[in-house]
Amino acid sequence: MEVNVPDSKNTRTFQEADGLPADKRMLAILTVFLSMGIAVMDGSIANLALPVIARDLMTSEAQAIWIINSYQIALAVFLLPLASLGEVVGYRRVYLTGLIFFIVASLACAMSGTMLQISLARTFQGIGAAGILSVNSALLRFIFPTRLLGRAIGYNALVAGTASALGPTVSGVLLHVASWHWLFLINIPLGLISFSIGIKALPFNPLSKRKFDAKSALVCMLFIGLLLYTIDAIGHVEGWATVITCAALTVISLLALLKVQSTSAPMLPLDLLRIPLFALSVGTSFCSFAAQMAALVMLPFMMQNYLGMGAGRAGLLLTAWPISVALTGVLAGKLSDRIMAGLLGGIGLAILAVGLAMLLIVNPQTSDMTVVILFAICGIGFGLFQAPNNRTIMSSAPKARTGGASGMLGTARLTGQTLGASVVALMLTKSTSPYELVLISAAILSGAACVVSLSRIRYHKD
Repeated sequence: MEVNVPDSKNTRTFQEADGLPADKRMLAILTVFLSMGIAVMDGSIANLALPVIARDLMTSEAQAIWIINSYQIALAVFLLPLASLGEVVGYRRVYLTGLIFFIVASLACAMSGTMLQISLARTFQGIGAAGILSVNSALLRFIFPTRLLGRAIGYNALVAGTASALGPTVSGVLLHVASWHWLFLINIPLGLISFSIGIKALPFNPLSKRKFDAKSALVCMLFIGLLLYTIDAIGHVEGWATVITCAALTVISLLALLKVQSTSAPMLPLDLLRIPLFALSVGTSFCSFAAQMAALVMLPFMMQNYLGMGAGRAGLLLTAWPISVALTGVLAGKLSDRIMAGLLGGIGLAILAVGLAMLLIVNPQTSDMTVVILFAICGIGFGLFQAPNNRTIMSSAPKARTGGASGMLGTARLTGQTLGASVVALMLTKSTSPYELVLISAAILSGAACVVSLSRIRYHKD
């Protein structure tokens, strides 16, 4: 079946097929993985730098978490609208535009000299990253044949894990020799290389005949923004009046969205959530990412302020976690083509919960090797879960709704991460033993995700 695909300069013809030919696949996947890698690495770079930035900008540790949350909230707010836009104008167009936006915003982050400046720059950087990540998984579905989709998502996990691994390491090295402003400059050359390859290699997808629903997009952005701000307001103890007001506005915006959005291709894809396997996989993703983010945001503070480590040493030890995610993700991606994601994910999340609980034994006398082993256990658990779960989310949705599924995958991840970061902010502000409470909370969230994941087994059998 041939579908006309409008381009900015001409009209191209897209031949619908099961992935790209093997000789064209490598360049396309190179730009997808490279762009996604810098977006992921940017978040992990900022995590380790938070204590340094807080001191340099003379702000509190809890307020410094806005550097994380401004990026995450902007990402989440724009994910679903941009995923929907990709179905209408093309995934590659949204992807490349987001990449350019990300590059420019990275430069603005590097030039920031105040907390307000870097928070605003990180917000715009998050918008650019949303263009990249909203359609990342959707592009994979058009680059790889269906029989290799699980393996492709495993490779995706490898790249994401490697990028996360590079983040703390690069951050530790740069913070040792230069200002934190340089952490963001590394995005610029990598982004330009990715763009130059992507403009030639990324595939076109068949476009939806519907028009982009701008009204639903605006209401959806308002709903997601209010939801995440409410979560963040609780974490930063903004006051009950603020929290209750934001919560009420969140409910009102949700009701408005359900009223105005299209029934055939809704901005908030409730049609996909009616698929039990899809809905359970999204719920599993939310809980697991909240658990991981809570730990990864808290650990730099714990390692530097409680264990007395320098930034470079802390970054090197933390690398064990994402490297384990990456290496396990490749194996899990291959296994997900043959073994139920509910079972694989449940085992992985149980391992993650155990690893998080075991971190409670760490103290200033604990050896570096023990810390590395515990981080690796957590990473192995999360890596065993992530690739099979992502594959299930994408493959359980109809192909025509690939954009919505990709956006929902990212939204669940980012909403969970915002919740995790907000838990850390709340504990740092209110608790006298924040590190222990964060680890306990993360272990409980991981255990809950394990239960939800195992509940999917009966739907796989169906």
